Parts: sequence; C-alpha cells; structure tokens
Amino acid sequence: METVSFADIAIVACGTMSLELNYLREEGFLNTPQILYTAPGLHQVVTELEDQLVRQIKKAKEKNNKVIVVYGGKFCYVNIDDPMRRMQTIIDELGEGITRVDATHCMDMLASESERNEIGSELADGEPVWWMTPGWIKYRQKVFKGWDKALANENFPRHTGGAIVLDGVGYMDTYMAETPEDFLDYVDWMGITLTPYTVTLDRFKGLLMDQAEKLAS
Repeated sequence: METVSFADIAIVACGTMSLELNYLREEGFLNTPQILYTAPGLHQVVTELEDQLVRQIKKAKEKNNKVIVVYGGKFCYVNIDDPMRRMQTIIDELGEGITRVDATHCMDMLASESERNEIGSELADGEPVWWMTPGWIKYRQKVFKGWDKALANENFPRHTGGAIVLDGVGYMDTYMAETPEDFLDYVDWMGITLTPYTVTLDRFKGLLMDQAEKLAS
C-alpha cells in the first residue's frame, strides 16, 4: 500500500480507537507528532463528547495546523435536542485544516458495510450482528457505562447472529488467553455469542491516507 506522511498532521480520536492508532504508530505507518484522545463511550453523552472533542482539537491546533478527526459521522454523535447538529457541524465551526475520516462509526473504519455483510454471512448466516472493535472490549466499563443486566437484555439478544469483534491488532487472542474469566463474564452479560474476527488495518490506513492527502492539497 502506498503511504503518505502524517508528520505535520495531528490526530484527534475517540479513545475506543486507541488500540488501532497506537498499533499503526508503533509499526511506523502513522508518523504523526501527536495523537489526542477523547474518553471512550461518549456517544452516550453527546454534550460531553462535543466538549472533549472541541477541547482536544483546539489543543492539537496549538502545535499543528492540520488535524484528522477519527470519529464516525453518522452514529457517533446523535444530538436528539438538536438533530441538525452533526459531527461535521462541530468540525466546520473550528476553522480550516480539520478533516474527518469517511466512516459511519468505528466498526466501519475497520470493515466496510459490504465486508461486514460478508463476514456476517460467514459467521452468523446473515442474522443480525452486534459489531464491535477491541476497544469495546478493553473499555467495556466506559462504553457501556450505566448499562445493567436488564438494559443488556433489552439490546443484545435481538442480535441473533451474536457479537463479532473486528480485530486488526491481535487483542482478542491475548485477552481470551490471559483473562478467560473476563471473557466468559462479558459473554454472560451480553447473553449472546462473542466471536473475534481477524481483519487487516488496510481499510483504516486508506481512510487516514485519504484525509492526509486532502489536507496536503
């Protein structure tokens, strides 16, 4: 895959994607001078999401004029009090030099809708799937903050194809081997199967490169 430089571009991202971004940084693909994170799970508290996102973007721009925001556009920020206000609205208000990866949510950053459909057909016979990334496992307490067993029972069992974790960093192998009790507790709490699925980070790299090229033009 052809690469571009991120040497003059800061990254501001949801903490849920820290595993993938840190992996790309460590392997040398993402030579960004700084990655700033918002707390995982803020899609449930959009006022706090907006506050943290704005604060981190402003902090990033103190050192770098170019910023890529790693957040989904359709599902990560849903403001029921102001439905016309979107993630892009927030970014536009902060001025030039800021762009966002072209994805609907974090799962879409790792596998496109068509790819997820193929994976769902392979692992779940086309039944409804609850999609996850490794960050949803590592940051369970934040991503599902306020969820009790009753709320879990309302949401998860309707996904008769179970939960599938799109893992591009090998997190799940280590997690299940080192903390099998936690894994089984997670499965019990969700009340559905929880299946890891290995993906590459090629799509994610491509989405980041697209925005780097846009900022360079």
